[in-house]
Amino acid sequence: MNEQPEPAEESKDAASSLLPIDEHVEEVQDAEGRKVHRRGIYLLPNLFTTANLFAGFYSIIAAMNGQFSFAAAALFVAMVMDGLDGRIARMINAQSAFGAEYDSLSDMVAFGLAPALLAYTWALSDLGSVGLAVAFIYTAGAALRLARFNTQIGKVDKKWFIGLASPAAAGLIAGLVWAFHDFGIKGSKLSLLVALLVALAGALMISNIKYHSFKAFDLKGRVPFVAILVVVLVFALIFSDPPRVLLLIALIYAASGPVQWVLQLNRAKP
Repeated sequence: MNEQPEPAEESKDAASSLLPIDEHVEEVQDAEGRKVHRRGIYLLPNLFTTANLFAGFYSIIAAMNGQFSFAAAALFVAMVMDGLDGRIARMINAQSAFGAEYDSLSDMVAFGLAPALLAYTWALSDLGSVGLAVAFIYTAGAALRLARFNTQIGKVDKKWFIGLASPAAAGLIAGLVWAFHDFGIKGSKLSLLVALLVALAGALMISNIKYHSFKAFDLKGRVPFVAILVVVLVFALIFSDPPRVLLLIALIYAASGPVQWVLQLNRAKP
């Protein structure tokens, strides 16, 4: 005999289908391995993801209006929000497939489109079609990087990123624009340098070079007292001169992967 749905459940589904917006239903496994359906989404981590998306959107608008410092600063805000949403989701056990997809799409806006547009409006537009091509190379690299990351979840060591992470690539571009624009230097004077850096960032994102992810850092665990002093020192340096210090940090991190790769090649030689 075929099982009939309960009237209450059937009426609930019928009422949900009449809503003008979709009520998200996600199939997950419970602790015993059974498939269950959960309605709705987790609020807190997705609020941070939304803040990431808004910061990227604001950066695009600011760049289009010639407010390059604000556009660059917004990308660093997006980086902070992106770093928090995943950690918070793991801390409160609020991970979901919806959150992962939403985070990836937000990252594409904030770290794929916004940095390319910022670089193009500030400097690359003076190179004509070449500048347009370089900006697209970066955007395509970010899209490929995010797609590859999504397919490698759970398959690679979480201590490492394969290729430069898109937020780090965005920080490299944002730091460059912010630092030089803050000095009053026009992007048109640095078009070739910016083009080289943007193309390099795009290439590093899709490379197989490993970068430390810092995901193994336990925020809830105990750390040596000196670690707190280092964090305080870093924050003090950033607030003393945000554009230059953030650019320096981005450059060091972007260079760390290739440097480590070269050192490993030298060790492998007989």
